[in-house]
Amino acid sequence: MSNQSTSSAARIEHYINGRAVASTSERRQDVFNPATGVVTGQVALASVAEVDAAVAAASAAAPAWADTAPLKRARILFKFKDLIEKHHNDLAAAITREHGKVLSDARGEVTRGMEIVEFACGIPQLLKTEFTDNIGGGIDNWQLRQPLGVTAGITPFNFPVMVPLWMAPMALATGNTFVLKPSERDPSPSLMMAELLQQAGLPDGVFNVVQGDKVAVDALLRHPDVKAVSFVGSTPIAEYIYTEGAKRKGPYPLRVQALGGAKNHLVVMPDANLQQAVDALIGAAYGSAGERCMAISVAVAVGNVADKLVEALIPRVKALTIRNGMEADAEMGPVVTAVHKAKIEAYIEDGVQAGAKLLVDGRGLKVAGHENGFFLGGTLFDHVTPDMKIHREEIFGPVLCIVRVPDLAAAVKLINAHEFGNGVALFTSDGNTAREFSRRIEVGMVGVNVPIPVPMAWHSFGGWKRSLFGDTHIYGAEGIRFYTRYKSIMQRWPESIDKGAEFTMPVAK
Repeated sequence: MSNQSTSSAARIEHYINGRAVASTSERRQDVFNPATGVVTGQVALASVAEVDAAVAAASAAAPAWADTAPLKRARILFKFKDLIEKHHNDLAAAITREHGKVLSDARGEVTRGMEIVEFACGIPQLLKTEFTDNIGGGIDNWQLRQPLGVTAGITPFNFPVMVPLWMAPMALATGNTFVLKPSERDPSPSLMMAELLQQAGLPDGVFNVVQGDKVAVDALLRHPDVKAVSFVGSTPIAEYIYTEGAKRKGPYPLRVQALGGAKNHLVVMPDANLQQAVDALIGAAYGSAGERCMAISVAVAVGNVADKLVEALIPRVKALTIRNGMEADAEMGPVVTAVHKAKIEAYIEDGVQAGAKLLVDGRGLKVAGHENGFFLGGTLFDHVTPDMKIHREEIFGPVLCIVRVPDLAAAVKLINAHEFGNGVALFTSDGNTAREFSRRIEVGMVGVNVPIPVPMAWHSFGGWKRSLFGDTHIYGAEGIRFYTRYKSIMQRWPESIDKGAEFTMPVAK
């Protein structure tokens, strides 16, 4: 039961065709402040008709926006970037109120999202292609990258600002219109960004927000006017979206970019700087309460480093400062919902039953003044084996597992055998070890003495294996390719055309 009457909670609606739109659907879902357990809002869950309205608005706006000069599109994004900077703290506070992560982490999320906007502002340069003069017979050849039309993004609860900004600025800069379906668990930041885009001068209908659940997702996937869908979230849903997208027939099949789950390992070699490795593990495993697709959830201790690593980790995990994320000294806040907290606790119990050694148990934590909040303490397991559920599956909470292996080859084999291949890190002092590891590991993003190797805006983000469904990673140069259709043009003018039909394969002359 919630601690606040739903009748007094704020109503969180859609944003369609340049304005907030009250939902006609009677379906709604509570939105909580995770630190207090109080219901702070009720988010609309869109009907198919409401999704259709958003897509119709995006479709109507698409031709004019596609014909807008890239420089003019960039100028709007420049203004949007300035407005994000101006409202940086407001966006961060909205994240913390509905997600629970500490305020400093939320500010970092906004900054990383803003970096994608900055990259997208360079779209006049990024859309430049190649031209070949006179390839033969008076013919010139060049390429275009043209927008797809209506595109959509389906985003997770753990980064309600950053992940939409991985998608929308790239889609808008390349001349597409966009429909965002944010997580229903923390929907308010999406509306804040829609309002900032409008203030920046974005035409009505170019960016729309439909709140909702699976009904809205399915409606976007099946709508014939939606040309591309980008998704970030769990692997089962990513695979579902990719499979549903493949069912779309017609002249323009649905283009899908679906980033799934992860089980990120951090390998600690015997020659690693132990203090640096411990600091990295504490921040990467317990930051944002482990609710990151790049969170380190497995420490792979190589050789004789294991006992020293365990000895150093235990007091650090026990000493985590866990508070309401709004408090300045908080290192870790609550998890997002009571349901998610119960799911994490079930994983912890499963680890105990499977025979892993529970060194620090985060269950049962109560934070003074926030007794109804969704808090868990940091949890640490040792002697975890690859067959255990807590190693196989993504827990998405503040749980770190230690797996012991004899050497680097065993560490590589362990990681490569896992179904996920999102991110991985290696801590070592040896350059050759780092080089061999980087080349042999079957993971999309690799850090050497960097625990969370999230690429910068001008690179691209994405994993391997069952961490990514589709052909392109997200944002950066791969984002340009995803949101555009390639076209090659060959041109010759009448004065250079020989008389008579040609029946042979054209070749350079």
